[in-house]
Amino acid sequence: MPALWIAHVTVTDPEAYAKYAELAGPAIAKHGGHFIARGGRYVQLEGQERPRNVVAKFPSVEDAEACYNSPEYQKALNHARDASERELLIVETSE
Repeated sequence: MPALWIAHVTVTDPEAYAKYAELAGPAIAKHGGHFIARGGRYVQLEGQERPRNVVAKFPSVEDAEACYNSPEYQKALNHARDASERELLIVETSE
């Protein structure tokens, strides 16, 4: 079953976060993921507001988790750790 990788982000260092984004995109694509929402318009209804929201679709939960744990994504993530506050989750879709 397909899975969604959902990130809610507040960027605190735009320059460092730009390097993360540059490296994360290819890592996500390498694992079969593609972006379906990336920083677009949103309406916050509940919970903590994060001004950047990203959704990527993967072939499966396992593919999304493998991407997260991959050396390529971990290299990208090193740029995001001190450049943002974020929550990230993977959820299986019902498709």
